[in-house]
Amino acid sequence: MSKKIMVVDDSRIAQLQLEKVLPEGEYEVVACCQTGEEALDQYDKVNPDLVTMDIILPGMDGLEAARALLATHPEARILMVSSLAYDDTIKEAEALGAKGFVFKPFDQDQLLQAMQKAFAEA
Repeated sequence: MSKKIMVVDDSRIAQLQLEKVLPEGEYEVVACCQTGEEALDQYDKVNPDLVTMDIILPGMDGLEAARALLATHPEARILMVSSLAYDDTIKEAEALGAKGFVFKPFDQDQLLQAMQKAFAEA
């Protein structure tokens, strides 16, 4: 059975790129959200196994959305995917409970390794 992925990114190109690099059958994108608020609303509806979360989003940013999501769903697996690759941002993401950080632009190997690590951490 494939793992359900929710993509949270305001860039449709980034959403499509992520969908394209995921091996078919192993992962299934069950929702694409363009805002943190939309992600919070969709989470219970799609019950994903993993959320990929951009940091720079309109309205609520990805760190705020991840914090809010983990407050209500501590079991959520969140993988930050962003071009905002500053040490303090990465540390903040880890401190709030993100399972990893993938830098944009990413390649398939980077993304899949980070996803496998997130699933291994249970």
